Formats: sequence, C-alpha cells, structure tokens
Amino acid sequence: MNIIAVDIGNTNICVGLFLEGGEESITRASGRSRAKVSDVIKSAWAKVPVSKSSKEKRRDGVIVVSSVKAEWTKMVRDMAEEELNEKVYVIGEEIPVPMPLWVDEPEKVGTDRIVAASAAYAVVEDAVVVADFGTAVTIDLVDSRGIFLGGVICPGFEMSAAALKSKTAQLPRVKVSRPTTAYGKTTAAAINCGLYYSVIGTLEEIIRRYAEEIGRWPHTVITGEAAKLIKDDCSFIDSYVPDLVVKGIVLAYKKYLAGKETGV
Repeated sequence: MNIIAVDIGNTNICVGLFLEGGEESITRASGRSRAKVSDVIKSAWAKVPVSKSSKEKRRDGVIVVSSVKAEWTKMVRDMAEEELNEKVYVIGEEIPVPMPLWVDEPEKVGTDRIVAASAAYAVVEDAVVVADFGTAVTIDLVDSRGIFLGGVICPGFEMSAAALKSKTAQLPRVKVSRPTTAYGKTTAAAINCGLYYSVIGTLEEIIRRYAEEIGRWPHTVITGEAAKLIKDDCSFIDSYVPDLVVKGIVLAYKKYLAGKETGV
C-alpha cells in the first residue's frame, strides 16, 4: 500500500510518503506557496511505483488529506487533479474519521486532532492524552475504550509572541527558545521564559485535571513542530512522536480500507 499523507495545518502543509507501509520521507512547505506545495507533492508522487496492471501507467498509490483550512484543501485538490490527474481523499469527507467522538459538536473537531488521537490510542490501547504543538496547541483526551472525549485549545508560541508584540507599546517580538534560566534578565529573555514555561505549565495542569476525571494519570504523547523544543523539560510526558498527524492519516486510511473489506 502506497500512500501520500497530507497534513494541512494553519501555517504549513506536511507531506508524508509511505511506500508499502514504510515511511520514506516527510517534508514541509508553507501553505501560502502553491508552487512549493505542488513541488513537494509531485516529488513524492514520482516515487510511487507504477501499477503493473495499469495500461495507462498510473501510479499505484493514493493521496489522503487531513485539513483544518478549507482553502488549502481546495488548492491541494485542484493541484492533484490538474497536475497529477489524481483524486484526493479527505478525512471527514470521502474517508470517515477513525474513532468515535463523545463531544457536543463532532463535525467541528479538527481531523488533525482526531487522527493523531487515534494513532496514539492504536499504540497505547488505553487512556491517552495527545498534545499537538503547532500554530495552536491542542491537548486532547481519549478514554480507555478509544473514545475521543474532547480537549483544550490554546495559543501556540508564535501566536502568543505575536499577541504580546501587537497589543503592547514596547515589548519586542520574540522567537521562543529553551531558556537557560527560570527568569529573564532582559525584556526579551523574560518574554521567552514566560511563553516557554507557560506552555509547559498549562500542559501539566491540563493533564493533571484529566487524570482527576478518569482516576489515573494517562499515557501522554506530544507531537508537533514545537514539541521537540519543550520535551526535555516535561518529565511527566511518556512519548514524543514527531509528525503524529501524518502517521495518523495513514492509519485512518488503512482502517477505512479494512472496514470496506469486512463490511463494517
């Protein structure tokens, strides 16, 4: 099974190439550049083998998308149809979400959150928290039965840094890095410490409250571009998994195929 998994976020588009179930590459491009996104997807598609049974020399693969941004979903659909003559399968549309949701507005939950949670549960097979650090930070809870219960959404590093800059008269824009001390001796260092440790503190507090809800501390997985930055200061985290959403897209498609074969 050959899959190109496309994770469309609020800032970047992440493209994973999986050949015969194995991860070959994962590449990011700014969603603001159709040319760059097209280059990444076409480069991945060119590595998908041609189907032996195809007289038209069509490639033996599929493009599966999880998206939180409709305009970029359309861009990827159009690009695939116009430049590759291929259909795109979108999770939540052509492909059902891979796990049950116990929330009030299931249609409004980002499929990135759902596929990441499903991928984590598939490994842990028990209650699990998945925290994804991107443009926004999402911290979601899955119960021991594999049901998505909901979660928390808060600003990511870049969004918080931008807000401090735009809403104050003198505070500078800071790119967050791991602090060397718990407090800053300059304004920029103080902002850096505040943003960095506030995210870690929020994560630990939310997990603690989840643990109180379910009666025990759940296995916790972090992912996303900023997760690598904080992981060494999060002793309460069990697993750091880069690109969990991309891996979740692949699992969601495989689950969809398995359901079709069994009629479930």
